[in-house]
Amino acid sequence: MSAFHTAEIAVAAAQLVAEEGMEYAQAKRKAARSLGRQGRQGELPSNEVVEDEVRAHIELFQADTQPAELAALRGLALSWMLRLAEFRPHLSGAVWRGTANRHSSIRLDLYCDDPKSAEIGLINLGLSFDTDTITTRGGDGLNVLSLAARCPGLPDPVTLHLIVRDLDDLRGALKPDARGRSWRGDAPALQRLLLAEPAH
Repeated sequence: MSAFHTAEIAVAAAQLVAEEGMEYAQAKRKAARSLGRQGRQGELPSNEVVEDEVRAHIELFQADTQPAELAALRGLALSWMLRLAEFRPHLSGAVWRGTANRHSSIRLDLYCDDPKSAEIGLINLGLSFDTDTITTRGGDGLNVLSLAARCPGLPDPVTLHLIVRDLDDLRGALKPDARGRSWRGDAPALQRLLLAEPAH
Protein backbone atom coordinates (compact mmCIF):
# COMPACT_ATOMS: atom_id res chain seq x y z
CA MET A 1 0.00 0.00 0.00
CA SER A 2 1.34 3.44 -0.90
CA ALA A 3 2.14 6.11 1.66
CA PHE A 4 -0.77 8.13 0.24
CA HIS A 5 -3.23 5.32 0.89
CA THR A 6 -1.88 4.82 4.42
CA ALA A 7 -2.27 8.54 5.12
CA GLU A 8 -5.80 8.41 3.70
CA ILE A 9 -6.70 5.63 6.13
CA ALA A 10 -5.17 7.60 9.00
CA VAL A 11 -7.36 10.64 8.28
CA ALA A 12 -10.52 8.55 7.96
CA ALA A 13 -9.70 6.59 11.12
CA ALA A 14 -9.03 9.80 13.05
CA GLN A 15 -12.49 11.08 12.19
CA LEU A 16 -14.04 7.88 13.57
CA VAL A 17 -11.99 8.23 16.76
CA ALA A 18 -12.78 11.91 17.25
CA GLU A 19 -16.47 11.84 16.29
CA GLU A 20 -17.55 8.41 17.55
CA GLY A 21 -15.04 7.56 20.27
CA MET A 22 -13.92 4.45 18.41
CA GLU A 23 -10.79 2.61 19.49
CA TYR A 24 -7.80 2.98 17.17
CA ALA A 25 -7.57 -0.62 15.96
CA GLN A 26 -11.27 -0.78 15.12
CA ALA A 27 -11.20 2.67 13.50
CA LYS A 28 -8.26 1.75 11.27
CA ARG A 29 -9.93 -1.44 10.05
CA LYS A 30 -13.25 0.32 9.40
CA ALA A 31 -11.52 3.21 7.62
CA ALA A 32 -9.59 0.80 5.41
CA ARG A 33 -12.78 -1.06 4.46
CA SER A 34 -14.65 2.17 3.71
CA LEU A 35 -11.84 3.19 1.35
CA GLY A 36 -11.80 -0.20 -0.37
CA ARG A 37 -8.47 -1.28 1.14
CA GLN A 38 -7.66 -4.68 2.61
CA GLY A 39 -6.50 -3.20 5.90
CA ARG A 40 -3.99 -5.94 6.70
CA GLN A 41 -2.02 -5.21 9.87
CA GLY A 42 1.23 -4.32 8.11
CA GLU A 43 -0.55 -1.91 5.77
CA LEU A 44 -2.35 0.14 8.38
CA PRO A 45 -0.99 3.40 9.82
CA SER A 46 0.57 3.30 13.28
CA ASN A 47 -1.36 4.51 16.30
CA GLU A 48 1.00 7.48 16.53
CA VAL A 49 0.15 8.55 12.96
CA VAL A 50 -3.58 8.22 13.63
CA GLU A 51 -3.15 10.16 16.86
CA ASP A 52 -1.51 13.01 14.95
CA GLU A 53 -4.56 13.14 12.67
CA VAL A 54 -6.90 13.06 15.69
CA ARG A 55 -5.09 16.08 17.12
CA ALA A 56 -5.42 17.88 13.78
CA HIS A 57 -9.14 17.03 13.62
CA ILE A 58 -9.69 18.34 17.15
CA GLU A 59 -7.84 21.56 16.35
CA LEU A 60 -10.02 22.13 13.29
CA PHE A 61 -13.44 21.06 14.54
CA GLN A 62 -13.43 20.79 18.36
CA ALA A 63 -11.06 23.47 19.59
CA ASP A 64 -13.82 25.31 21.47
CA THR A 65 -15.14 22.29 23.37
CA GLN A 66 -12.45 19.59 23.61
CA PRO A 67 -10.16 21.12 26.27
CA ALA A 68 -12.97 21.38 28.84
CA GLU A 69 -14.25 17.89 27.97
CA LEU A 70 -10.73 16.47 28.35
CA ALA A 71 -10.33 18.17 31.72
CA ALA A 72 -13.67 16.74 32.90
CA LEU A 73 -12.65 13.23 31.83
CA ARG A 74 -9.25 13.55 33.49
CA GLY A 75 -10.90 14.74 36.68
CA LEU A 76 -13.21 11.74 36.69
CA ALA A 77 -10.30 9.41 35.92
CA LEU A 78 -8.33 10.82 38.85
CA SER A 79 -11.22 10.29 41.25
CA TRP A 80 -11.45 6.65 40.22
CA MET A 81 -7.69 6.18 40.42
CA LEU A 82 -7.75 7.42 43.99
CA ARG A 83 -10.73 5.19 44.73
CA LEU A 84 -8.95 2.14 43.29
CA ALA A 85 -5.48 3.04 44.58
CA GLU A 86 -4.81 -0.44 46.00
CA PHE A 87 -4.72 -1.81 42.44
CA ARG A 88 -1.98 0.62 41.28
CA PRO A 89 -4.10 2.22 38.53
CA HIS A 90 -2.48 3.87 35.53
CA LEU A 91 -4.45 5.97 33.05
CA SER A 92 -3.94 5.12 29.38
CA GLY A 93 -5.66 5.80 26.07
CA ALA A 94 -7.00 9.10 24.76
CA VAL A 95 -7.70 10.61 28.19
CA TRP A 96 -4.03 10.22 29.13
CA ARG A 97 -2.67 11.21 25.72
CA GLY A 98 -4.81 14.35 25.55
CA THR A 99 -7.02 13.54 22.56
CA ALA A 100 -10.19 12.57 24.44
CA ASN A 101 -13.55 14.30 24.13
CA ARG A 102 -17.10 13.61 25.30
CA HIS A 103 -17.28 10.52 23.04
CA SER A 104 -14.26 8.88 24.69
CA SER A 105 -14.13 6.18 27.33
CA ILE A 106 -11.65 6.13 30.21
CA ARG A 107 -9.10 3.31 30.27
CA LEU A 108 -7.42 2.42 33.55
CA ASP A 109 -4.80 -0.32 33.76
CA LEU A 110 -4.93 -2.10 37.12
CA TYR A 111 -1.87 -4.06 38.25
CA CYS A 112 -2.87 -6.91 40.56
CA ASP A 113 -1.24 -9.84 42.36
CA ASP A 114 -4.45 -11.79 41.83
CA PRO A 115 -6.55 -11.03 38.71
CA LYS A 116 -9.75 -11.67 40.67
CA SER A 117 -8.89 -9.09 43.34
CA ALA A 118 -10.09 -6.17 41.19
CA GLU A 119 -13.48 -7.81 40.66
CA ILE A 120 -13.79 -8.47 44.38
CA GLY A 121 -12.82 -4.87 45.09
CA LEU A 122 -15.57 -3.52 42.83
CA ILE A 123 -18.13 -5.88 44.38
CA ASN A 124 -17.08 -4.70 47.84
CA LEU A 125 -17.68 -1.12 46.70
CA GLY A 126 -21.21 -2.12 45.68
CA LEU A 127 -20.56 -1.50 41.99
CA SER A 128 -22.09 -3.38 39.07
CA PHE A 129 -19.90 -4.01 36.05
CA ASP A 130 -19.61 -6.05 32.88
CA THR A 131 -16.71 -8.40 32.21
CA ASP A 132 -14.96 -9.08 28.93
CA THR A 133 -11.61 -10.36 27.69
CA ILE A 134 -9.20 -8.73 25.27
CA THR A 135 -6.19 -10.34 23.62
CA THR A 136 -2.86 -8.53 23.65
CA ARG A 137 -0.44 -8.47 20.72
CA GLY A 138 1.50 -11.17 22.54
CA GLY A 139 -1.58 -13.38 22.60
CA ASP A 140 -2.32 -13.04 26.31
CA GLY A 141 -5.90 -12.64 27.50
CA LEU A 142 -6.69 -9.75 29.83
CA ASN A 143 -9.89 -9.30 31.82
CA VAL A 144 -11.68 -6.00 31.30
CA LEU A 145 -14.21 -4.72 33.82
CA SER A 146 -16.50 -2.04 32.40
CA LEU A 147 -18.90 0.28 34.16
CA ALA A 148 -20.64 3.61 33.60
CA ALA A 149 -20.09 6.71 35.75
CA ARG A 150 -21.54 10.20 35.79
CA CYS A 151 -19.01 12.84 34.81
CA PRO A 152 -19.39 16.39 36.14
CA GLY A 153 -19.27 18.74 33.18
CA LEU A 154 -20.49 16.21 30.62
CA PRO A 155 -24.13 15.47 29.76
CA ASP A 156 -23.89 11.70 29.39
CA PRO A 157 -22.38 8.92 31.53
CA VAL A 158 -18.82 7.92 30.71
CA THR A 159 -17.71 4.31 30.28
CA LEU A 160 -14.74 3.19 32.34
CA HIS A 161 -12.75 0.20 31.13
CA LEU A 162 -10.59 -1.32 33.86
CA ILE A 163 -7.96 -3.56 32.25
CA VAL A 164 -6.65 -6.07 34.79
CA ARG A 165 -2.94 -6.73 34.32
CA ASP A 166 -0.38 -8.82 36.17
CA LEU A 167 1.65 -6.99 38.77
CA ASP A 168 4.86 -7.95 36.93
CA ASP A 169 3.69 -5.89 33.92
CA LEU A 170 4.08 -2.72 35.99
CA ARG A 171 7.83 -2.68 35.29
CA GLY A 172 7.22 -1.92 31.62
CA ALA A 173 4.14 0.25 32.11
CA LEU A 174 5.88 3.56 31.54
CA LYS A 175 7.87 2.54 28.48
CA PRO A 176 7.64 5.50 26.07
CA ASP A 177 6.49 5.51 22.46
CA ALA A 178 8.81 6.17 19.52
CA ARG A 179 8.66 9.91 20.26
CA GLY A 180 9.48 9.63 23.93
CA ARG A 181 5.94 10.16 25.25
CA SER A 182 4.52 7.74 27.79
CA TRP A 183 1.52 5.54 26.98
CA ARG A 184 0.15 5.79 30.53
CA GLY A 185 0.62 7.53 33.84
CA ASP A 186 -0.20 7.09 37.53
CA ALA A 187 -2.30 9.40 39.72
CA PRO A 188 0.49 11.88 40.60
CA ALA A 189 1.38 12.20 36.90
CA LEU A 190 -2.26 12.86 36.04
CA GLN A 191 -2.51 15.46 38.82
CA ARG A 192 0.45 17.26 37.27
CA LEU A 193 -1.29 17.28 33.89
CA LEU A 194 -4.46 18.70 35.42
CA LEU A 195 -2.49 21.48 37.11
CA ALA A 196 -0.53 22.26 33.94
CA GLU A 197 -3.49 22.23 31.56
CA PRO A 198 -6.56 23.82 33.16
CA ALA A 199 -9.80 23.77 31.20
CA HIS A 200 -10.36 26.71 28.87
